[in-house]
Amino acid sequence: MSAIKNTGLPPPMKDPTANAAIARADKARKVKLPIPTESQEQKWLFEWKFYARRTYPELALLHAIPNGGFRNKVTAARLKAEGVCPGVPDLCLPVPRGGFYGLYIELKRRKGGKLSDDQAAWIRDLGRQGYCVKVCRGWEEAKDVIIGYLES
Repeated sequence: MSAIKNTGLPPPMKDPTANAAIARADKARKVKLPIPTESQEQKWLFEWKFYARRTYPELALLHAIPNGGFRNKVTAARLKAEGVCPGVPDLCLPVPRGGFYGLYIELKRRKGGKLSDDQAAWIRDLGRQGYCVKVCRGWEEAKDVIIGYLES
């Protein structure tokens, strides 16, 4: 005689529609995480850079171009007078590879976020000048683009 172990759990359901209903309820209960901001994505990319520069020493030259963000009118006017231009890509890696003079990255959120007309113009014009320019959705895509560029 075989002993049946009592687990304290109810026996599995035989009705496939009941299992489907439970699966739908479980799916509905899942919490949707917020989409990280562009700022968060960029911070995570630079955290990765700190560790990856052992493998890719050229990453020491990767830098952000602080063109975006909200500013008061006085600061915005001062920055404009100092030469800040709207639409310049967020990141620059001034390392020549694969026939390009360097790499520019416009970083966007994983979902949402679209290019402005100024950004599209900068991307087009930098490409015409011999730079590799990419739009990346999230820090992981940017990391993959950087690695691909450095290994080309």
